[in-house]
Amino acid sequence: MTTALIYLLVMLLVAAVVFLLASLVFGRGEELAPLAPGSSPTRLPAEDITGKDVEHVKYQVVLRGYKMSEVDWVMSRLGAEIDLLRARVAELEAERQNCEASRE
Repeated sequence: MTTALIYLLVMLLVAAVVFLLASLVFGRGEELAPLAPGSSPTRLPAEDITGKDVEHVKYQVVLRGYKMSEVDWVMSRLGAEIDLLRARVAELEAERQNCEASRE
C-alpha cells in the first residue's frame, strides 16, 4: 500500500513539473483576436517608407512562429539603413542641383 502511494505521489509530482514546463514554454494559452478575412497585421506605406514606419511593423504571432528578438533586430537594422539611404539620396540630389546651378 505504501509503495502504491509513493508511486502516486511521484506521478503527481512529475505531472506538475511537466505542466509547469509546458506553461512556461507555450504561454498562458491567450489568443489574439482574429483578423478580418484577407487582412494582414503587417502594414507599410506605399511609398516614402521611413525608419519609424519599419519600427512599427507588426507580425501575426503563431504557435510555431518566429523568434521576436531576431526579427526586431533585423527590423531595427532595416530602419537604420533606410534612413541612411534617404539621407544620402537627399545629399546627392542637393549636390546635383548645386552643380546645375553653377553651370548656368
